[in-house]
Amino acid sequence: MTRDWDFNIEERDAEFRDDLREASGVGRRRRKKGRQAGPTLSQQVRSLIGDGNQAYVDSDLPEAIRIMQEVIRIEPRAASAWSVLAQCYADMGEHQKALQLRIMAAHLRHDADEWDRLARQSREHGYNQQALYCYRKVYSLDPTNVDALWDRASLAKETGDLKTARNAFLAILKRFPHDLTVLGELRPILIELSDLSICANLFQQAFNHYQRIYPSGRGMDAASNLEIVGGGFGLMEILVLADLFNTLGEHERAIDVIRRGCRWLQGRAEQVYWDACDDDREYDLPETGPRPGAGEDGSVEPGGFSLDINARHRLAVARIKLGEIEEGKLHANAVLSQDVLDYAPLFGEIADAYFEKELYAEAHPIYELLGADAATSSLYVLLQTAACLRMLNELKEAAEVYEHVRIADPSHNEAKMKLAEIYEILNEPRRALELVYEVIDSRKKRPKENSNQPEENTNASTSLFEEKATAKTKAALRAQGRLTHAQLRELEAQKEKEVMKGYRRVQDLWSGMLAGDEEAEREWMVEAEKLVETFRETRNLFLTSRGNPFRGMFPRTRVQKRHNDEEDEDRMASRLHLDMGHDTLAKKPAKGEDKAVDVFRGVSFSDWLRVFMQYCFILTRKGQYELADEILRHILVSNAYQARERQDCIRIALITCAIATQQPTVVVEQARKLITVHQFNNEPPRILMAALSSGLRPTDAFITSTLQKHLFREMKLADTAVKNPEVLRWNPLNKRYAPTAQAKTGDPGEAADDDDDADPSSTTTATEKDIKMSEIPTKHNPTLVAIYGQICIAAKSYQSAIFYLLHAYDYCPDDPMICLSLAIASIGRAMQRQSDNRHHLVVQAMAFLTQYRKLRESDLQGMAEVEYNFGRAFHQLGLYSHAVNHYERVLKLAEKATGEETTFAPEAAYNLSLIFVLTGATPLAEALYRRWLSI
Repeated sequence: MTRDWDFNIEERDAEFRDDLREASGVGRRRRKKGRQAGPTLSQQVRSLIGDGNQAYVDSDLPEAIRIMQEVIRIEPRAASAWSVLAQCYADMGEHQKALQLRIMAAHLRHDADEWDRLARQSREHGYNQQALYCYRKVYSLDPTNVDALWDRASLAKETGDLKTARNAFLAILKRFPHDLTVLGELRPILIELSDLSICANLFQQAFNHYQRIYPSGRGMDAASNLEIVGGGFGLMEILVLADLFNTLGEHERAIDVIRRGCRWLQGRAEQVYWDACDDDREYDLPETGPRPGAGEDGSVEPGGFSLDINARHRLAVARIKLGEIEEGKLHANAVLSQDVLDYAPLFGEIADAYFEKELYAEAHPIYELLGADAATSSLYVLLQTAACLRMLNELKEAAEVYEHVRIADPSHNEAKMKLAEIYEILNEPRRALELVYEVIDSRKKRPKENSNQPEENTNASTSLFEEKATAKTKAALRAQGRLTHAQLRELEAQKEKEVMKGYRRVQDLWSGMLAGDEEAEREWMVEAEKLVETFRETRNLFLTSRGNPFRGMFPRTRVQKRHNDEEDEDRMASRLHLDMGHDTLAKKPAKGEDKAVDVFRGVSFSDWLRVFMQYCFILTRKGQYELADEILRHILVSNAYQARERQDCIRIALITCAIATQQPTVVVEQARKLITVHQFNNEPPRILMAALSSGLRPTDAFITSTLQKHLFREMKLADTAVKNPEVLRWNPLNKRYAPTAQAKTGDPGEAADDDDDADPSSTTTATEKDIKMSEIPTKHNPTLVAIYGQICIAAKSYQSAIFYLLHAYDYCPDDPMICLSLAIASIGRAMQRQSDNRHHLVVQAMAFLTQYRKLRESDLQGMAEVEYNFGRAFHQLGLYSHAVNHYERVLKLAEKATGEETTFAPEAAYNLSLIFVLTGATPLAEALYRRWLSI
């Protein structure tokens, strides 16, 4: 009662007087909250509206329409006139026009329910864009109307307007977070729009939400009042989230989702200790047996918990793509043990994962299994099978598979070109040329696209929106914002002036920068950075078909410009003619073809390269090696630098930067490319040996298995070139000699373990004029054999080292390095427990050291080196008295040295001090420290 009587008499009296003024029309009017119903109508307009209403009541529709149109002409904001006019057209049967008029009236009333009715009517008439607009107005007036949002999203999805559907579903998701029905509708839309990261985040948030509210992995369904797994977020949603992470390349997150999700659904969410295991022993199968080391030193034993085959498949794919091959194989084998007819898609995805990681030996049997049954086979499977066979050097089998594809689909030009490439490698140019001609003929017979097709008529001609964009409209939209050819030329001329100005400034500052002037270096780097970015941003310098040299920013084009694939076909046909002896046809240039240009914006490519290299050297010196490496690798794929000498120059620059920052893996990578390109040449291996310094990381890079296998293949190929040169054939694709398929006797899986040495930027894309056939060697080369033996020494495989080094000694007995390496390998083998002829090996080592002494002691530096190595050998054998004599001779020679030659005095003094300390002669060791090992 106190609240009911608690009011102010004065306030109530003021409100009463305002109400009187409002009723009488005198005095101040009170403003109503919200939108006004419409403008204040004049007496004339109100009279006309009354006449129009009377005409409508009298069924005089033409007169009512005339009067209402006059009202709208005078006052367009009169909503009642629009409504009456719409009703008149509806009574006359013109419902489309009536709908248009009602939409115009709805803009004046701002009623959400009316917009909803108009949206449904527009949808019934097929005006989808108009309906979407009406639903948008509903949402803007009433954000709580989720039904209108759902209708808008569903309609947009039906009409293919995926962006609108995405926005509508996301708006619903804001009001109902983590709703699985909305997520299920939204997922295919986001995938189609390539918004995978958004989709993954939404499902991840939902996963975390359901884990939080249902920690036991069980929840009640509100509709059926039954217990359901995960409260609705079940295994299917977990698999969807794992697939999204795998597609995004976030394989570790995919593994985490599968492991934690399946554990949660099994009611074991509290067993978080499984997350400490790097592997998936939690879900090991009983038949796989115990893992090595499981249960030892406190490690967790395998759990043996069940795992759905689909979830195991996601784990297999993630592990394989992550590079954890052995762990991935455990899951993959479990999936592959299932019936292929039931799980064919899973088999295919595992095979694709192996193929992506270049594990062709593992992918091939899976593709073969899929291709063996008509229910699971497809052209894609056959093409992948053929690709695996080709990568495994089983060229004849690959050719047979491509022939099957060709028979199954005679119009499959890609398979024909692949088959032609194989025939070319197999030295069957006629069969390859027939296939290329078939592809060219099918291309010429291909019907031209008719751009003058009549536009489709739609029944939505009276819609307020353009329901379907025509081809002309789309072309006009694409053309918006494009510069004309004259404008492009003017812009290019302006950029050329800027480049020339910047390059002149770089030249002026070059000498000061090299002299160490900090100000000059800073300004030089600023100008050089502008030039580098200008070059790298030019798309004409980085074309997809790198076989085409740079022809200028505005090359002359033919009337009918051919596609890159067509150019490749013609180029291959010309190359095959050349192999068959038709030189004149192959060398005939195409009409209207432009010549290559060696200048870009007034600066030659040689000068550009000089700027790039100096810029990257300074970046490396300033600690920005990653950026320098990226720039050099980027210009390595430019069309301007596909000539062999330029490729070599860039690779040597990459090696230089890697040496400065102690990146031995990059040194080995680039040196291998040089060895591959320059076949039967000793300089690239020498570059490799010179670039790798001593130390732990360089040694690890030197003995890596990929380098060993690469050098072993090169060594076998060089041996074949000397012994059986007739079995070698020049491969025009890789620009290298290779043995024919009949002559290959090595392990077929050997090359599959290694990465591909044929770099597309240096071997398969260089111009034909730039590539010359290498000369086949006529005598054995000790270089590669000696290097391979030294790799075996570094890997402590001394017996293999002796075998290969003895071959090198047979080829060149007068090389002191080979003799020294043989002595090192012999002593190393003698010190191993497996050795059964220690004394023989020691005597052999001394014999090679004696031969090494004869070949090396020609000068002071050579004598010091010989004495040090003798001392080192005796030191390793434990003959300290002999070692001391040789070390002291090194120190005496160092006393006599007068130049900058290496005397090995610090090394000898250090080793000698170790002997002195070991034998108790500490004062002698201290004297050595003060004389030779102090700064």
